[in-house]
Amino acid sequence: MTEISTAPSTEGQELPAYPQARGCPFQPPAGYDTYREQGPVSLVELYNGRRVWAVSGHAEARQVLLDAATYSSDRVHPHYPATAPRFESARKVRNFIGMDPPEHTVQRRMLLTNFTVRKVQALRPGIQRLVDELIDAIEAKGPVADLVPDFALPVPSVVICELLGVPYADHGFFEQQSRRVVTGTTSLEDSADAFAQLASYLDGLIRRKEEEPGDGLLDTLIAEQLSTGALSRRDLVDIALLLLVAGHETTASAIALGVLTLLENPEQLAALRADESLLPGAVEELLRYMAIADGVARFATVDTELGGHRIRAGDGVIVVISSANRDDEAFPAADAFDVGRGARHHISFGHGVHQCIGQNLARAEMEIALSTLFRRLPGLRLAEPSGQLPVKEPGGVQGIWRLPVTW
Repeated sequence: MTEISTAPSTEGQELPAYPQARGCPFQPPAGYDTYREQGPVSLVELYNGRRVWAVSGHAEARQVLLDAATYSSDRVHPHYPATAPRFESARKVRNFIGMDPPEHTVQRRMLLTNFTVRKVQALRPGIQRLVDELIDAIEAKGPVADLVPDFALPVPSVVICELLGVPYADHGFFEQQSRRVVTGTTSLEDSADAFAQLASYLDGLIRRKEEEPGDGLLDTLIAEQLSTGALSRRDLVDIALLLLVAGHETTASAIALGVLTLLENPEQLAALRADESLLPGAVEELLRYMAIADGVARFATVDTELGGHRIRAGDGVIVVISSANRDDEAFPAADAFDVGRGARHHISFGHGVHQCIGQNLARAEMEIALSTLFRRLPGLRLAEPSGQLPVKEPGGVQGIWRLPVTW
């Protein structure tokens, strides 16, 4: 095996770090301006000293994400760049987002039919009932509430549990372990322990379902894939782990940050309230503007060129989503939040073969949660200044740990 490339020699040159911490919860780190000043592709340094390419141009980011043959997602490969210590333990979890075609294609096809627009449309009435029930509870407990545990987190948690067939009664356990998985400052040992606990829980659940089948997605995968040998037990556990963690952590952050962003931009919130037809576009603009997933990692499989630079086989490549979504060439006045903007070409859900499989569900959850919350609580406002809200650490899912509001 060839030695890992650390990109062209930059001896003596101090490089900007990746990832960096956000100051404002819904703005990219100020240091990412340095990336764009150097062009759409530039060198950065990871926590372990490895030097990799940061892709901050929107066109170049789409180019990387579209070309799975040149830019690999295989995270068990030694060339794959780990952007935080916790990702070293993630190498052992073999789900399809960390695979390349054709292996990736096989597993993705097993799940696609469960996340179509039509399937999600059928889930909307249930999501609406859930959102109304949560707001009922908030009003009853009021007048101050923390919208992270009281609203933003339970919406996607309940939905993904019902979809998978995971008992929501266990949500305290898997939410705690998921937090250890996605938090950027989690140590390698702590992350590995969280992965192990989640895997053990899901393996036990799958074994119980083999004896007493239900009607969730896990039950379908057991009947159609595990029992036929199309999936190994380990593969099914890893897929379930991905869907459970990603299915609630990212959307919970998006809902909480969406509320905060709208409250901090009252003229845009007023425009949305005045014209509900803006809602789908507003959700796309929120996804672009907030960029919950800060970046995604790849490595070059062959020598290539990108953004005027020679990329060597083995070089690490980071698509900096939060920076590419602020590219003025793709989004004029990109730093402005505009609910009337046509922003659907953002890359917050990725692009190409690895585009987020749950994007239709996430959009529905955000649309229903945000529209209902602001309709039912028209006086909603922050209970403390946004500058005092604790921002999640770099290297993980971006967001806030709490969101105190009153009305």
